[in-house]
Amino acid sequence: MNKSLSSTLTVRPVMSYREMGDFIDVPWHVYADDPMWVPPLRLERRFHFSKYNPFLLHAEWQAWVAYRDRQPVGRISAQIDALHRERYGDDTGHFGLLECIDDPKVFNALILHAESWLAARQTRRITGPFNLSINQECGVLVDGFESPPVIMMPHSARWYPQLLEEQGYHPVKDMLAYWIQTDFEPPRVMQQLIKRHADQVHVRTINRKRFAAEMEVLRDIFNDAWSENWGFVPFTREEFAELGNSLKYLVDDEYIQIAEVDGYPAAFMAALPNLNEVFAELNGSLFPLGWYKLIKKLRNHEIHTARIPLMGVRKQYHNTTLGMALACMVIDAPRQIGLEHGVEGVELSWILEDNKSMRGILDNLGSKEYKRYRIFGKAL
Repeated sequence: MNKSLSSTLTVRPVMSYREMGDFIDVPWHVYADDPMWVPPLRLERRFHFSKYNPFLLHAEWQAWVAYRDRQPVGRISAQIDALHRERYGDDTGHFGLLECIDDPKVFNALILHAESWLAARQTRRITGPFNLSINQECGVLVDGFESPPVIMMPHSARWYPQLLEEQGYHPVKDMLAYWIQTDFEPPRVMQQLIKRHADQVHVRTINRKRFAAEMEVLRDIFNDAWSENWGFVPFTREEFAELGNSLKYLVDDEYIQIAEVDGYPAAFMAALPNLNEVFAELNGSLFPLGWYKLIKKLRNHEIHTARIPLMGVRKQYHNTTLGMALACMVIDAPRQIGLEHGVEGVELSWILEDNKSMRGILDNLGSKEYKRYRIFGKAL
């Protein structure tokens, strides 16, 4: 008898500690033959999916695992974000954390469970994937499968876009990742902009002695800078504080730059060492020697790539030469530091496809688009 016909497919909601373990482990089955996939840390994923995630202070979610003959073969989540509904309507909802073997039947079963859960909560417009919000990992990779993801960016199986479209989903928005070598020569126009506004702008590193207050400065700039972007949902105080705490001991002060205009914080940039260089060797666990490897590589500056995940220029400076200068300054400030620390290349992500001003700056710097992620949507 054909094994595919005799096998049993079930989809179960995650309700227990053991089932959450299955949920976390699904990617190990999906990407078993994908050398570009980087295993996440299981311990970090446990925390992210726990009640302690500050996202859940304004959202609810449910996760499911698909099993074929008791073997996990797929997963999905559905979530309702109250802050998103405040801005975009009471009929919005999201799916996320999508991972699935190349099997339309499994994919269809997962999607139907997420859609049913969302429909029962008055959702009529669904978008995703968001893991769990737009301020975390999001999108399906549609171009750039030839290189591994950097820290806090997703990786996807090649069959996801087609399977989503077969379920009635359509592309909503593309987000881009750019790559730049740290030894780039700042273009003349960038040098002129910086020189023109040098007397007006002061660029400094974060003050670790007042770390919590500095995190609030960054959050305020980010929420203002991004407030008119597609899909924007503001970072809450708790979410940004949690992000800061997770980075506090991993990032040197010089990797967070704040630009002040006449003494007022106006722009910032935060860079992260690409810890995926280490995680790729750990298979999801820091024990017994993973911690030692991670700390050793950070202290000895043995991580050679980085990512800029957070950057913002206050809205009042958008579409001005001062705004362009601010962006150039916070990008250029850590460049020499990165070179001194052995950082050879940096990913800037993510950038909305229609963010022409930022893409123009990145093009002038000589950076190249090298990955593309896509958000899909559907009317229920």
